[in-house]
Amino acid sequence: METGSAQNTGPDGPQGTIEAVGNEPVWIALPPGLLKMRRLLLVVWLGLITLAAGLLPGLLAGPAWAAFALPPLALMVWGWVMIERNWRSWRYAERADDLLISRGVLWREETVVPYGRMQLVEVTSGPVERHFGLASVQLHTAAAATDATIPGLDPAEAERLRDRLTELGEARSAGL
Repeated sequence: METGSAQNTGPDGPQGTIEAVGNEPVWIALPPGLLKMRRLLLVVWLGLITLAAGLLPGLLAGPAWAAFALPPLALMVWGWVMIERNWRSWRYAERADDLLISRGVLWREETVVPYGRMQLVEVTSGPVERHFGLASVQLHTAAAATDATIPGLDPAEAERLRDRLTELGEARSAGL
């Protein structure tokens, strides 16, 4: 039986070290900062659209035309719930020979990236991500279809993951 350990991070932050038993991977969830960032972007963009769709026609054509604000407002409420469902679906696991990335609510997608096939591991952080203290890890392989991304990680965890994946990729390189 193979035993390994990984840090398990749930919605409320690190939860300590958990032992993997057998071949079952230890899944690590994304931090809640990604959910906050995505919800803020939803409110900002759809809030502006709601104002434009309701305020302008309401002022120019009459108060009845302000009802055009209702569809974007309903979309904002629906998006609020869907963003959380999507955030909860993202997780990743480090195994002995590969990295697993799982995501998706309706269509579940699980990507397996063997360490020996990794060519480049990048840590990126745009201005909004930096404001929320987040970074993304992007894995590049020889096949463009298998490039994988783990969004919304704590920058320290992203750098740790990048260093570990790079080290394991060099140790297990498959002659690329």
